[in-house]
Amino acid sequence: MEGIAILDELFTGVQSALAPRGPNAEGIATLSWIMFAGAGLIFLLVMALLAFALLAPPGRRGWLADRRMVIAGGIVFPVVVLSALLVYGLALARGLVSVPGEAPLEIHVVGEQFWWRVRYEADDGREPLVTANEIHIPVGRPVRFTLTTADVIHSFWVPSLAGKLDMIPGQANRLVLKADRPGVYRGQCAEFCGAAHALMAFEVVAHAPEAFEDWLRAERQPARAPPTTFQARGRDLFIQSGCGACHRVRGTSADGDLGPDLTHIGSRRSIAAGIYPNNRGTLAGWIASSQHLKPNNKMPSFPVFSGEDLRAIAAYLEGLK
Repeated sequence: MEGIAILDELFTGVQSALAPRGPNAEGIATLSWIMFAGAGLIFLLVMALLAFALLAPPGRRGWLADRRMVIAGGIVFPVVVLSALLVYGLALARGLVSVPGEAPLEIHVVGEQFWWRVRYEADDGREPLVTANEIHIPVGRPVRFTLTTADVIHSFWVPSLAGKLDMIPGQANRLVLKADRPGVYRGQCAEFCGAAHALMAFEVVAHAPEAFEDWLRAERQPARAPPTTFQARGRDLFIQSGCGACHRVRGTSADGDLGPDLTHIGSRRSIAAGIYPNNRGTLAGWIASSQHLKPNNKMPSFPVFSGEDLRAIAAYLEGLK
């Protein structure tokens, strides 16, 4: 039963190249299956020839050493097969960066140690919308990602939607993908980028077009005022403690740019770049001991707050939706 569960996860999981949910991922999966099947058939052919060479009577093995057999099997066959795979792979790769039909949604993703800065470019001249660690896209519309890095080499990979692409210092790489159906698809940094590399994930949330526009409209709004006295206390502690030096909360005096934008952090599914569920407890734990929860990230732990203060700040952040 455990083996069946593993296979089910491979073909249906949120982070599986074998469960494509978009045309780019489907093309890559098709190429992979062709290569797997071809490699399997060639392996069986070689094993059959080896068995024949070892077990057949000596008088019947002579054709294996014939010059024409060596040229056909050792030169012509691999050249033809590999050339066909090369042509097919290059044609597929060209389609992965082209944008057919309608204008794509433009999203700029910056890899940082160890989180993702996400910027939605506006078509009407407005300021870009900046979020973190969670990417929302519309179903059925191509999305063009501009991928850069603020520090070291990272790699952007959403297995169910597209192949991986490196984020290289001083260079902007572009990746086009499209989701065929609504869902949540997990992504991962696929290039070792430091001590917390394995804890640098993200999620792509694909919405129906109308739902995506609703999300985008809500996300552009400034942070709402705290509805309770307890949350207002948390906001005041957040500002007075200097959290705004690194984080921005639009609509308040917090305008830092070193860390993730927290304007609507309460609506995100996770914190710490896809590692922990987003709730009041994990928010408080992250503030108090981020270095324990995710060693070597660039946010220091703040063990100076009392339990009541931590709960107030966490309640304020949880309410930023």
